Formats: sequence, C-alpha cells, structure tokens
Amino acid sequence: MKDAGFSKAEIKAGQFFILGGQTAYVAEVGEMIKAPNGESDARLRVIYSNGTESNLLLRSLQRALYKDDAGRRITEPEAGPLFASEADDDDQASGTIYVLRSQSNHPMVAQNRALVHKIGVTSGSVEKRIANAKLDATFLLADVEIVATYELYNIHRIKLEKLIHRVFGPAQLNIEIKDRFGNPVVPREWFLVPLFVVDEVVERIKDGTIAEYAYDPETAKLKPLHL
Repeated sequence: MKDAGFSKAEIKAGQFFILGGQTAYVAEVGEMIKAPNGESDARLRVIYSNGTESNLLLRSLQRALYKDDAGRRITEPEAGPLFASEADDDDQASGTIYVLRSQSNHPMVAQNRALVHKIGVTSGSVEKRIANAKLDATFLLADVEIVATYELYNIHRIKLEKLIHRVFGPAQLNIEIKDRFGNPVVPREWFLVPLFVVDEVVERIKDGTIAEYAYDPETAKLKPLHL
C-alpha cells in the first residue's frame, strides 16, 4: 500500500504539491464542513502552474495525490533533492540534462544564437543523441553544440523534462521549419533563455525548490509562483 503521507491535517494553505505533472499551490483552505458520509472536509482554492484554478474539496486533493505515483509535497525540507551532482554507492545513473546551441542559419536563430537553447533529458549518450542533428527537424535540421550537461541520479527523466519545460514555457521559441520532406514542423524544446538561468534552474532542482518558480522572459530571471 502506498504511504504518501497525505493526511487531511497535512494539507494546509501555502503548501505546494506536484500533481499530474504540474505544481499545485494551495492558496486557501475554507471552513471545515460535513461531507455526506459524515466525515469532515473543506473547500480549497488550488492554483496550478498552468494558470488554472480549482475549488476542489480537501478529500478530493488527498485522493488525487494518493493515486498519482509521482504526487508529492514539495515544501518539506526532508523531501530531499530531486537529484544529486554526485552518486552515492547505491545510486543508479539514470540520465542527463543537456543544453544545446544550434548552428542553424535560420534568421531567428542566427540573431539570438547566444540565447536559443534546446533543453532536454536523455537516458543515453548526449553525443549519440545529436549525431544526426542536421537530418532531424527536432534539431532544426542543423548541427548543434553541447554547451552544458548535468548528470542525474534516481530520477524520473520524463517527469523532470516536463517540469523543466514548464519552467521555461514562457520563453519557448516559436519557430516553424520544413522537414526533409517539406512538411512543416514546430520544434518544442527550444527556448530563448541565457545559460546562467539554466544553471540556476539545475541548482533549484538539486535543492528541491524548482517547482516553486517559473521563468520571466521580461526580466530574464526566475520568479516565485507565490501569489
């Protein structure tokens, strides 16, 4: 039986959770009420990282967190880092965050080359991942330069990649290119972000606080999601 520790008493205003691959912020907890089955409950105001809100019941959030294998509270210091920069003896390497810079001559890329980065997570060799970049529309049909890598340990790669892309979502590069067959393709993993912000995001992944932040393109800085 899963022991997620999501008791009703532990769901309080001001807490952050990972639920369904998004950050859920409990902004308000209403007065306790009696549910039809006689148990106590409360109406919550929950704000998600995609900007939507929900007035779900406390017990509904509890059940959703219980059912989500990746669900967790992210404000607990004892939850520990999402990954470490060094492996312990019993750790298993599980992937690498990579940051790439395109050599494409596309005008938008050429004008912003120092800021245009592809950010992803791979379980294999980054060098092998980019070996045929100039033949792959995902890589803008051009060679790429590896500008940074960060090795991961004991992490769910797909969920981490989604989290990173959520953080940088406001700076996603809106570009359309033609693949080798002339079909339009809109690559989704390219972002207009300076490398130093990527470094900061990785540090916040390590200390477990990244889900509390989003990237602000106007200031080129991370901003807290606290309202």
